[in-house]
Amino acid sequence: MAMSGGQDDGMPFIEMNMTPLIDVLLVLLIMFIITIPIQTHAVKIDLPVNSDVNNPPPIDPIKNTVSVDPAGTVTWNGSPIDMVTLRLYLERTRAMSPEPELHVQPDPQARYAVVDNVLAVIKRSGVTKMGFVGNEQYRAF
Repeated sequence: MAMSGGQDDGMPFIEMNMTPLIDVLLVLLIMFIITIPIQTHAVKIDLPVNSDVNNPPPIDPIKNTVSVDPAGTVTWNGSPIDMVTLRLYLERTRAMSPEPELHVQPDPQARYAVVDNVLAVIKRSGVTKMGFVGNEQYRAF
């Protein structure tokens, strides 16, 4: 903002110095941010309890089916499980005599990474009687 004068008329060019004003505003802004109270509001929600952990689906002594649906859900004989539970069930089947068959049935639309992870868990468990079920759904027309 020019107060008076300029280079043309020989008068000194007088302009308001904005740097201190900006510095003061920044300090005030930082102080305002620091003094805002921290939000510690919490919403308490009662989550459902998973009852399948206490009553696991039985392991069939003849054959068990592991399937993967398009959403990436892994199921053991129709009951959804996670990878840790799958590993536990596979260890239990290995301890049985004779070892039950394991049928693996991935959906054609299932994510490859999930199916690969399931197959890796099966391989690490040491299951010897394993087969793929439903291969006819993959044939090309």
